[in-house]
Amino acid sequence: MMFRKPNAIGELRTYDLEVINNYYVWRPWLPLARFFQVTFKFLKFFTALQFDRLWGHPDQSPVKRASQLRQILTDLGPGTIKIGQALSTRPDLVPQSYMYELTKLQDNLPPFDKKLARTIIEEQLRAPIDAYFSEFSPDPVAAASLGQVHRARLRTGEEVAVKVQRPNLRGMITLDLFLLRRLAVWFGPYLPLNLGFNLDFIVDEFGIKLFEEINYVQEGKNCERFAQYFAQDPNVCVPKIYWHASAEKVLTLEWINGIKLTDVQQIQQTGLDIERLIRIGVESGLKQLLEFGFFHADPHPGNLFALKDGRIAYIDFGMMDQLSEANKENLVDALVHLMNREYEALSGDFIRLGFLAPTTDIKVIVPALEKVLGDLFGARVSQVNFKAVTDQFSDLVYEYPFRVPAQFALIIRSLVTQEGVALSLDPDFQILKVAYPYVARRLLTDESPRIRQRLIEILFKSGKFQWQRLENLITIAGTSGAHFDLGPTARLGVRYLLSEEGRPVRERLALALTQDDRLHARELFNLWHLLAPRIPARDLARNVLQEMWDVTRERLSPVATLPRSS
Repeated sequence: MMFRKPNAIGELRTYDLEVINNYYVWRPWLPLARFFQVTFKFLKFFTALQFDRLWGHPDQSPVKRASQLRQILTDLGPGTIKIGQALSTRPDLVPQSYMYELTKLQDNLPPFDKKLARTIIEEQLRAPIDAYFSEFSPDPVAAASLGQVHRARLRTGEEVAVKVQRPNLRGMITLDLFLLRRLAVWFGPYLPLNLGFNLDFIVDEFGIKLFEEINYVQEGKNCERFAQYFAQDPNVCVPKIYWHASAEKVLTLEWINGIKLTDVQQIQQTGLDIERLIRIGVESGLKQLLEFGFFHADPHPGNLFALKDGRIAYIDFGMMDQLSEANKENLVDALVHLMNREYEALSGDFIRLGFLAPTTDIKVIVPALEKVLGDLFGARVSQVNFKAVTDQFSDLVYEYPFRVPAQFALIIRSLVTQEGVALSLDPDFQILKVAYPYVARRLLTDESPRIRQRLIEILFKSGKFQWQRLENLITIAGTSGAHFDLGPTARLGVRYLLSEEGRPVRERLALALTQDDRLHARELFNLWHLLAPRIPARDLARNVLQEMWDVTRERLSPVATLPRSS
């Protein structure tokens, strides 16, 4: 096989497996030296663990060893730090004593030389720092795995955060990715993992995301796109990007004066409503997944702040991902089928989402889903947390041919992380107490035809109208303390029912009122009792009459414009 000697690895802008392999094949001493460096450090660590188990003090060693592991990952550089950050959000894989230490890897790392940081900024901006900033803190205010942040003030007066990338970052990252991928290819088949694909595929996905994260121009674009989605949301703050003072390795953005969401004491002292902050955080995460399809894949405590006005601020948009329109629809379908306990249809959703192969015999899967998820999403739904769901689901992954697609691994990580942040604010928090009402409100109020169709699927089963389901949806949607106004929905509903598109539903509703050979007056009364507080009778009547008039006028307008016969 012929190899082409590649150019400097520092010129690589995206993850390219062929270029990385060729580069290190020509320089085998680099991965070999790195392998021995990593092996030596971890061999000392595992030897100490074994010593503790045999002759040490088991009650004291976990804290000491957790601190030692954090220091090892820090010393080994950005690649291992990113792995440690990922583990810090996985309570199902990492003991609690280790998680506390690993969370320090999120934004509490040693900075690099401040003179070098200044040099990088001036090289990237092609001008002295004084040309852009009237004030610039020489010492960083925060340091993370891929860069550090300096506080500054632009010459135009705005207070900003200047994010500067660590030197030789691509060289360190590509070396670790090359070594990690080789180990995955060699030893992956022998590991007791049921991933549905090779371990090297996961390394490649990790590499792609890592290269996206170290491109600050892309991060700035991600930030602006995220801000556009939340432009009408008064509860979410996104910093402004200052492009004239930004480049590939330098990003200048609006300074955020906030409190870390994990700093419970300061949040309480400020007088902020913790329950409201939690609801904003969870609902904004659900909006990203189910409405926008563009989601923050790394919402750890260092990237989320509470503002004194009650808003939540997101920062650091390096790790983002995009859900396709089809997957957004499939996710909504899965939630609908889950709410209805329709496990056969849910199995089909898992196939479309990639959790199951198309050839999977769902007759075997359905009883397993019913057994695992039946209790979780039954009457006790408000008492369940997301980690309980993932723990239960992990049993299915090992017993049945489930796999977790790479994109959904990011989603799961994002949700588990958000729940972890919420739990730090409220130890009794249950994510489904917020998520379930959000889904119900969206089903009842969303104007899109896609969601409207899902609502119809919920309300009609086997040709019969499900009165209890509608009552449950309205009841659930009004919980969790969020404002819930059904007035606009009622008007849209009337318009839809009077339209040609709504004729089948109109006919089914007429039959529903008299189904089973009786008039469903009691159900109508119960429904009105739920709706009355959210839609005043006068407003509802006015909306109905207005819509009837508008629809009638629209239908008559073509007739009015016909030419009269002479």
